[in-house]
Amino acid sequence: MSGRDIGAAGTIQEGQTTRVALAIDYSRARRVLARRDPILRDLMRRHGPCGLAESQHTDPFVALLHAIISQQLSTKAAATIAGRVEALMDGTPTAARAAAVTDQQLRGAGLSGQKVRYLRDLCARIEAGTLPLDTLDHMTDDQVIDALTQVKGIGRWTAEMFLMFRLHRPDVLPLDDLGIIKAVQRVYRLRKVPSPARLLRLGESWRPYRSVACWYLWASLDNVPLQE
Repeated sequence: MSGRDIGAAGTIQEGQTTRVALAIDYSRARRVLARRDPILRDLMRRHGPCGLAESQHTDPFVALLHAIISQQLSTKAAATIAGRVEALMDGTPTAARAAAVTDQQLRGAGLSGQKVRYLRDLCARIEAGTLPLDTLDHMTDDQVIDALTQVKGIGRWTAEMFLMFRLHRPDVLPLDDLGIIKAVQRVYRLRKVPSPARLLRLGESWRPYRSVACWYLWASLDNVPLQE
């Protein structure tokens, strides 16, 4: 996130300053998007304030856990499974607590065998120190994607969800997200499914707030990805 996109504070700080900066950023984002794109303007009027900040995780491990769980699932199904998995870890998921839960328990909570393997690899990398989650805040978007996609089961989409919902990066456009593709075709009344190239062209007018635009596109389908 560049200084010009943050607001009056100029840099993201800890604690209360962070929350103030994010609020200023959203106010500006809505004005910019409404001015540049009348379709998004209508979506913003219909759905109200953007919910990205309210959905943001403060804990990076929980964010990645939820991202893995939510792969290829509806929001409702993912929420149910996430609740069961968190209950296995006494409501406070950590890599160490996840390691203490058996594969059978995770499968019983609703995780597929494949997702159990993904979770195990994530925890092993965290415990070994090869994925230091506390350094991701200081990386560029591309560096975060490169770091996270080393984990089994974490592809570009999952890394992009982490950027949007945990690191609160304002300018992410997940080109492979089926919800975004469906919403764009629907609200822009396109005859054909938009290609990644067309999405990129359309999203140029949303810079530097493509993440905010995406939230409203998801909201138009009532299917914002599970990150809370």
